[in-house]
Amino acid sequence: MTLPKIPLAGVIGHPIAHSKSPMLHGYWLKAYGIEGHYVPIDVAPENFETVLRNMHKMGFVGANVTIPHKERALEFADQVTDRATLIGAANTLIFHEDGKILADNTDGYGFIQNLRQFAPDWEPEAGPAVILGAGGAARAVVASLLDVGVPEILITNRTRVRAEQLRDDFGARLKVVEWNQAANVLEQATTVVNTTSLGMAGKPELKMSLDGLQPGTLVTDLVYNPLRTQFLETAAEKGCVTVDGLGMLLHQAAPGFERWFGPRPEVTDELRQVILG
Repeated sequence: MTLPKIPLAGVIGHPIAHSKSPMLHGYWLKAYGIEGHYVPIDVAPENFETVLRNMHKMGFVGANVTIPHKERALEFADQVTDRATLIGAANTLIFHEDGKILADNTDGYGFIQNLRQFAPDWEPEAGPAVILGAGGAARAVVASLLDVGVPEILITNRTRVRAEQLRDDFGARLKVVEWNQAANVLEQATTVVNTTSLGMAGKPELKMSLDGLQPGTLVTDLVYNPLRTQFLETAAEKGCVTVDGLGMLLHQAAPGFERWFGPRPEVTDELRQVILG
């Protein structure tokens, strides 16, 4: 009698000890009574390809990838989804039985699901979005906002050339705004997103006047440590609808879990409390 294989998955990064993903997937594995494991895997860049090519042989059904491997994962994948191609990075890998690797990006999905959960009255098509930052996270946010019908995205970044790169990649619905002029366009926005690390624990605060924010504007921050950044607190004082960044982390994990382990997991209040410790 051959015993069934126990499915393995994990998160590959460098460093990786800080990752909340093992706790998150471990919670779901236990909640759904699944015999499986999800482990943190610290892999230096020079070993990334070797590790990736051998994970299937070790019993892994898939993996998440995080900094600094998200872009390079596309190089070694046999298939890449359209959204991962558009974003230029992968965060979710599926290992097929023949050893081939499918690369996907669920960050944008997680971002939108978080907004749908905590701001159910949000209407993305109602007006422009302002996005602060132009890094990898911003690419996922831009792709997802365009997909749900935001008519125009005003993007601003301390290094203008990176914002221009996004405009060149995503097209005419993006307009670049100088970083020192960003406060002046908040008045037009129905959605405002901070994709920078400013305001995160151990990082400088986001120093920008938020006087232009209008009551009812949806304001969200991808930072979730602290859960309520000063950016969100100020927006809430101005009557904005605010959504923290933790839900994006939780929701982006769900499609991968489903592909690797079977059930589509739910993002619950209890799960949020577990991850917050």
